[in-house]
Amino acid sequence: MKNILIVGGSGFVGSNLVNILAKKKEYKIFSTFFKKKKFKRIRSVKYFRGDLKKQKFCEKITKKKDIVIMCAAFTAGAKIIEKNPLEFVTINTQINLNILNACKKNKIKKFIFLSSNVVYPNKKTAMKEEDVNYSFFKKYNNVAWMKIYTEKVCKMYNEFFDILILRPSNLYGPYDKFDKLNAKVIPSLIRKFNNHKKVEIWGDGKDIKDFLYIEDFVKILSLLIKIKKKYLVLNVGSGKSIKLMKVISTINNHFKNRNFYFKKNSPKMIPVRKINTNKLKKFIKLKFNYNLASGIDKTINWYKKNN
Repeated sequence: MKNILIVGGSGFVGSNLVNILAKKKEYKIFSTFFKKKKFKRIRSVKYFRGDLKKQKFCEKITKKKDIVIMCAAFTAGAKIIEKNPLEFVTINTQINLNILNACKKNKIKKFIFLSSNVVYPNKKTAMKEEDVNYSFFKKYNNVAWMKIYTEKVCKMYNEFFDILILRPSNLYGPYDKFDKLNAKVIPSLIRKFNNHKKVEIWGDGKDIKDFLYIEDFVKILSLLIKIKKKYLVLNVGSGKSIKLMKVISTINNHFKNRNFYFKKNSPKMIPVRKINTNKLKKFIKLKFNYNLASGIDKTINWYKKNN
């Protein structure tokens, strides 16, 4: 039995990953949380509460672990990123370095880091793993550099343990942040359509993204854990390009056609972000259980029940 530590197990990706991995008999799951007191806990999982900015805590939680999955991150929506972009750099860099150093000290076997698709240049083509050229969408510049820096540091630590770096597409689903300040595009739209009869939408609805339901993502991650590779960087996405207008229409249909309008002078996201998943397909057979309609429907139902 392998001991797996999910760092940030009370967050969006972490909660969903704990749910999946805790069902597998070959793993003993451990998880961390910071201040969040109300979150779904699984009886078979051992939880550690503490501050990842403290090196001693990071060393404590990584002892006798085989695999460490870094899901913890300080995140927020487009508005906060635009107004205070440096806020992400210090905290995320510190906790990533603390965990990596602790993993080295405790001689773990594998480290999985969740990077981001913001590391790619602002282009209309589907991004491959090797397309990083250190040119980023301007408003995500600091976030992108923080992710790239951590990827480079992971490469340095590859001398001591195996490294798997994942660059997810735009994830959405249960346990995401739906509040006004921190919600990303899909949870933000769901909250607005649920709470207002007349909905303000940022932008013009023409943005193109690769959206992936969180349950499909964590199932892919659970398969990749078993891949034996010293160092590997992979995109994880649906491989499909979807206009934001389709997302808006899908959500609107669920709420029986609200009135909505576009606010074009609002904080902007990356206008086109397509993800190439050909490399991923070389390692696993991609099978998705949710399309956009079913994923959004399940997300809305979860939001109504839990918020």
